[in-house]
Amino acid sequence: MKKNAVIVAGGAGTRLGSELPKQFLDLCGRPMLWWSIKAFHDEDPLTRIIVVMNAGFLDLWKDLNGKLLPEERIPHELMLGGSTRTESVKNGLAAISAMPGELVAVHDAARPLVSADMIAAGWREAEKSGAAIPAVAVTDSLRRVFSDGSEAVDRSGYVAVQTPQVFSSSMLKSAYDSVPGGVFTDDASAIEAAGGKVALYKGSHDNMKVTNPGDLEIAALLLKQREACGNT
Repeated sequence: MKKNAVIVAGGAGTRLGSELPKQFLDLCGRPMLWWSIKAFHDEDPLTRIIVVMNAGFLDLWKDLNGKLLPEERIPHELMLGGSTRTESVKNGLAAISAMPGELVAVHDAARPLVSADMIAAGWREAEKSGAAIPAVAVTDSLRRVFSDGSEAVDRSGYVAVQTPQVFSSSMLKSAYDSVPGGVFTDDASAIEAAGGKVALYKGSHDNMKVTNPGDLEIAALLLKQREACGNT
């Protein structure tokens, strides 16, 4: 099994109200993007890590990464993103072979609290099923909205989906190739659009997506609980 991680770091993060894209904001003394890179490296130092980002961010990231302590600079490759998340993922996949035994995990840089244990669970499930995505139970009440009102739905029939989503690289590359021009919010949707099946593995409510003002503070508190904040 050969492991590849594609970390998508191309978003502008405007909802956080910062001029700096959120993946580069400070989180416990390091750029938020660094924490995702570290998690994959911690799980297996042999994992090939590919970070996909907008061309306009490359110099910024190289500068931020260069300011880290030498022992914190984790080997990774940089690739240019596209105008959509789908294009960015496909650009990252282009560097990965479709040979048997080749796995790829696609992860959003906006989820810096992913753990090495969760990543390991994703590799294991994808090795068995070919396509695996993390999911957590929905804890909020849900309603379906119509043009003239709304109605309650049973939340027990739903889960919230996270990243990393992990696949046989040949399966994911083939899925994207079979739906040219398709734009997907996640990679599991591409697999299903191509007729494939997706297995679920256990996600974590700590694996939050940093999106809104205040999320960075919550993420820092969670890292402090792990005794990771301020340490490598």
